[in-house]
Amino acid sequence: MTWLTYTIDAIRGFITLGGPVVALLLVMSVLSLAVVLYKIIQFRRFGVGRRASLEAALMAYDRGDMHGLQLGMQRSRSHLSFVFSETLEADTADKTRLAERLAARVEDRLAQLETGFRPLDTIAQTAPLLGLFGTVLGMIEAFQNLQGAGTSVDPSLLAGGIWVALMTTAVGLAVSMPTALLLTWLESRVAGERVFADKALNMLLCPAEQAKEPIHAAA
Repeated sequence: MTWLTYTIDAIRGFITLGGPVVALLLVMSVLSLAVVLYKIIQFRRFGVGRRASLEAALMAYDRGDMHGLQLGMQRSRSHLSFVFSETLEADTADKTRLAERLAARVEDRLAQLETGFRPLDTIAQTAPLLGLFGTVLGMIEAFQNLQGAGTSVDPSLLAGGIWVALMTTAVGLAVSMPTALLLTWLESRVAGERVFADKALNMLLCPAEQAKEPIHAAA
């Protein structure tokens, strides 16, 4: 309880020192952390990045190895496994319509994974600007205090005002940089899923010669 009280008091003192800009930046940091944690949980539930079994299944299908295809599909925990099952179970007479339907479903699934990216991007871009805005306001206040001091200028008065003003820029950067890095990492994960889905659709709908005949054998 003492530790919690100390933390709350420290945060209050920090906000009092930095003003409303720092308070807003702290709220943005909490929001950013919450979104990132939600996306990590969602990616884990969808099996994002767990494509090894489907990669093996795809290579097996390309070789005409239906047993390897079935084994890879059974072991897969990826959310993209429906691409394999629906392609192999569907009537492939009209490949164009099948490809369009599956591509639309893949994009819908990837759009779910990209939910929350816009707020993270907004925080990453806005936080340093907000910190700079706080610095400008702090500098204005520091020079106003300096002007009000008249001829009895105390250098510590100006220095104190400047470092407090610069603190908002530091906080803004501290919020922005991790958010931008995490957003880039999340986007790269989704991009990898999109590339693999495109490859799987192309290989399943346009199989190699040895895989063309037994396309329904895995059903």
